Amino acid sequence: MKNLPGKNLLILFLTALIWGTAFVAQAVGMDRIGPFAFNTARSFVGGVTLIPVVLLFGRLKSPEKRQEEPASDRKTLILGGVCCGLALGVASCLQQLGIQYTTVGKAGFITALYIVIVPILGLFFHKKVGVKLWVSVVVAVFGLYLLCMSGSLTLQKGDFLVLLCAVAFSVHIMVIDYFSPKVDGVKMSCIQFFVAGLLSAVAMLAAEGVPALQDLLVSWGPILYAGALSSGVAYTLQIIGQKGVNPTVASLVLSLESVISVLAGWLILQQSMSSREVLGCVLMFGAIVLAQLPERKRNKAKTMG
Repeated sequence: MKNLPGKNLLILFLTALIWGTAFVAQAVGMDRIGPFAFNTARSFVGGVTLIPVVLLFGRLKSPEKRQEEPASDRKTLILGGVCCGLALGVASCLQQLGIQYTTVGKAGFITALYIVIVPILGLFFHKKVGVKLWVSVVVAVFGLYLLCMSGSLTLQKGDFLVLLCAVAFSVHIMVIDYFSPKVDGVKMSCIQFFVAGLLSAVAMLAAEGVPALQDLLVSWGPILYAGALSSGVAYTLQIIGQKGVNPTVASLVLSLESVISVLAGWLILQQSMSSREVLGCVLMFGAIVLAQLPERKRNKAKTMG
């Protein structure tokens, strides 16, 4: 394989595209309900959305193939779903909490620091990161800074919570890297949402209480969008797209959500872009291109040999 097939790159980019256009729904959704209630609702919507997909894929399998599935595979699937769900639930709750105490720009920049944390974590799992990939990470971080930051980078309470969120998202990426080649990605994604939903529900009951039904009904649009598309579809695409991909490269592609969110505001909402933001976008895209060069050259060398 096959370090980064074009199909996987496209799937991961589509994931970033969906995430980048979902920030409006997340912000509007919390006008009437708390962050934990919003996370609980979107997680369960994401899980319920995937149930028909899981059932459909299961029916397409022959009875023989269904019976051939060993119990060990089911245990691995459940373990992977639970681990992904815990990491996702913790990351989402920390992010929603942190956003209340910091600016959107700083939250976006600090969250995307998983592009630095992932390769560091990867070293503990013998994931090699070459010089060009490290250069790509540095260029991407600088691009993100230009894109998201307008003030000084001083860590306050909200910033620290979002930084912990970036660590949790990094763990989520590494867990997917480990389990995705071993299990059905759609099933694992479905499990992760119900686990994340339960975790968010515990936080909701402890910090916010049960939200009023009227408030939930008023927020149904953002919840449905964030739950079905941003969660159910995008996180499932992440699991499928990450299969067999270097987690550092995957984190770089996924970080394009910050670029896409700015571009979406420019194209759809007619928000202006400064020359600083344009340079940040260019550096981010340049970092992704640079990250691909080592893999392509290596594959070419193998083909010639």
